[in-house]
Amino acid sequence: MPNVQALADQGVLFRQAFCAAPTCSASRACLLTGQYGQTNGMLGLAHRGWSLRDYSHHIVHTLRGAGYSSVLIGEQHISKDPEAIGYDEVFKIPTTHVETVAPLAMEVLRRGHERPLFLSVGFFETHREFLGPGSLRDVHYSQVPPNLPDTREVRADMAGLKASARSLDHGVGLVLNALDETGMGDDTLVIFTTDHGMPFPGAKATLYDRGLGVFLILRGRYPFDGGRVIDSLVSHIDLFPTVCEFLGIERPHFLQGVSLLPLLHGEVPAVRDEVFAGSTWHAAYEPQRAVRTTRYKYIRRWGEKHTPVLPNTDDGPSKDLLLRYGWDQHEIPREELFDLIFDPNEANNLASDPGHQSTLAQLRERLEGWMRETDDPLLAGRVDPPPGVELNDPGQRSSTEQTTRVG
Repeated sequence: MPNVQALADQGVLFRQAFCAAPTCSASRACLLTGQYGQTNGMLGLAHRGWSLRDYSHHIVHTLRGAGYSSVLIGEQHISKDPEAIGYDEVFKIPTTHVETVAPLAMEVLRRGHERPLFLSVGFFETHREFLGPGSLRDVHYSQVPPNLPDTREVRADMAGLKASARSLDHGVGLVLNALDETGMGDDTLVIFTTDHGMPFPGAKATLYDRGLGVFLILRGRYPFDGGRVIDSLVSHIDLFPTVCEFLGIERPHFLQGVSLLPLLHGEVPAVRDEVFAGSTWHAAYEPQRAVRTTRYKYIRRWGEKHTPVLPNTDDGPSKDLLLRYGWDQHEIPREELFDLIFDPNEANNLASDPGHQSTLAQLRERLEGWMRETDDPLLAGRVDPPPGVELNDPGQRSSTEQTTRVG
């Protein structure tokens, strides 16, 4: 991905950046409202009927108050009706792939702009379905995710992801080149991120680092320059307050993140000691919450199902392979504790280890404290969906199976 690498070389790359929810709509809602899912209300998928409690909390409204115009092109996934979000201009397009989105973004950038611009460019690439494998070499030699078996099927699956990533990189290059051609590049803050981890088993829709870890590059004038790499913990919910402080905009009262500017200015080594994340609904009910520090990860699960909730894992060759070997019968513990220094792949659960009970108790308390502070509905028991939402049964194999609409 040479264009994304060039963006990193010019800006700031965050190596320990995490989403606040590992699923599509929930993650985007946290990013764009600066609030956790239990606060903003997006606990499931927008195209299945979930919505924000208050769309005025979306960042476009704060920026409008500061004189910005706003344009949405491509993927957004926080409202069935994109007009409800509040953008000044929404492009209605047949697909959100590079070949459709990038030319429109270039067109918008090449217009004259009387006011400062907030442009949201959403590419579908690297979501399933992937493009077909783009090279024979990738099919044979791709390195597979460390939690999956190194087999022909998984290598071919990764080859499809890499082909989609190349297409994404092409789109990124088109947009960035148009930005520079118009002379706007030197006065624009570029935020490049993903909504969650890769759509593979054990990644997306889980609270392991493979599901919560996101790509994050910020590029602009100081302090968003220099080709730097930052290893401190940051969360998606920190981006909204960072933009506010950078632009000198009053911080909305509802934000739950922290500004990254002290970190970017080198004033502090870190702006947070931990990141929190959670997921309640995706295609099906799977309530879980987590707290992650630089050393440890603690995950707590609720709900009646003790084995994988298969509709929440995207279909594909890697999923099919695991199911052939009985993955659907693997029991998932209610509590998991991982030492990320000695076990970065999160494979050795220490929750029952006598030597780690003090750490377990501390992280359990921190997680419960966060849930209380954010008025998490899980504290009261099962979280019921609102009327009109479409759901899969947790016992189904795929999200493509018949759904039930809540009355």
